[in-house]
Amino acid sequence: MKKRLLIFGLLAAMATTVTVSCSRDDDGFGSGAVVAQKSNLTVTLSGKDISSYKNVAVEIQEVNTGAITKYNFVNQSAHTFDLPYGSYKVVANGEAIMVSLDEVQVGGTANIDINTATSNVLVNLQIKQFSQDFLIEEVFFTGVKTPDNKNYNNSRYFKLVNNTDKVLYADNLIISGSEFFTTVKRVITPYNVEEYFPISNMMVLTGSGTQYPVQPGDFIVVADNAIDHTASNGFDLRNADFEFPSNNPSLGHVDNPAVPNAAVVYTKMSFNMIFLYTTSQEAYVIARFPAGENPATFIQNYKYTYSYTNAAGNTTTVNSYKIPNSWIVDAVNTSRDADFLHIITGASLDAGYTSASPGYSGKTVRRKVLGQTANGKNIYKDTNNSASDFTRDSQSSFINGIIR
Repeated sequence: MKKRLLIFGLLAAMATTVTVSCSRDDDGFGSGAVVAQKSNLTVTLSGKDISSYKNVAVEIQEVNTGAITKYNFVNQSAHTFDLPYGSYKVVANGEAIMVSLDEVQVGGTANIDINTATSNVLVNLQIKQFSQDFLIEEVFFTGVKTPDNKNYNNSRYFKLVNNTDKVLYADNLIISGSEFFTTVKRVITPYNVEEYFPISNMMVLTGSGTQYPVQPGDFIVVADNAIDHTASNGFDLRNADFEFPSNNPSLGHVDNPAVPNAAVVYTKMSFNMIFLYTTSQEAYVIARFPAGENPATFIQNYKYTYSYTNAAGNTTTVNSYKIPNSWIVDAVNTSRDADFLHIITGASLDAGYTSASPGYSGKTVRRKVLGQTANGKNIYKDTNNSASDFTRDSQSSFINGIIR
């Protein structure tokens, strides 16, 4: 019996020592020792339009001690942790599935002071899908019908968005339309869609290099004519950032002196004109000149001469220009389902096509919105597949004018 009592006494002493060692105010002895208290902390993930959390890594750090607890949320939105009282920062990063079934990168943080037996913290996740440069957010090329049912060939535009998390500069950005059509397919020699993009026109947004800053989530508009077209059922484009010039008297362009003109580097059309085809059949790209290149060197070094056999069986030779794929930062193919024959960009630039029809319908193609940043700016879908990234036959975002 004495042996048993001795053993029990030793165990009790050991238990007392372990408890004290966990004390936050351990002096080794005395009644002032404090036993560390713990809480059941439930971390819940949340995000607008997120349907599930595919794999989100969560890191919980106690800010005073630096102690870190890690856990991966795999197809779950909540988990409970057993943690000591303290002040914690919760960081989450990973992949989530949107209600649209798109897979996106997400991240979020939260802070919480734990001082009760049970605690809860909500981590609001934001989409982190950022591009490296501007994206083509919208193209209006179809045209409209006037009130007296005539075709109106003005008020076309490009809307380009800064889909990054940094300030971008529109200075010296290239905008070009395709030499070939998605609805016409010939045996072209030479032709390598994975190396270059043959063009029918090129305009450049001139600037000093830092003259036209665009904040994250903001956009610029490049209009064919930056005036109010609403009397003809077009759009009010007076607040455009640039306009592309034309000397064609039949189009009735009136220069807006408050809006800078883009520089036309090359066009196949007369009157120094750049014109977007009314029917879905072109591709459009935006690009950057790499170091050492500029409009003059482009004209000198990037000529593109190709040939094909025409309907009469003769060889047709055409002179044009081409943009190396390495310069291109975004691309969109357009086509008509009944007439589609091929994609006219490299697959890594754009693997599908979008559409707006019929001609003069006032419809546009617009990039899909995945979510919003913490300050309410849209984040746009960018998978390099216009069939997935764009909404067809959209209403213009400028139905009430250019509002920022």
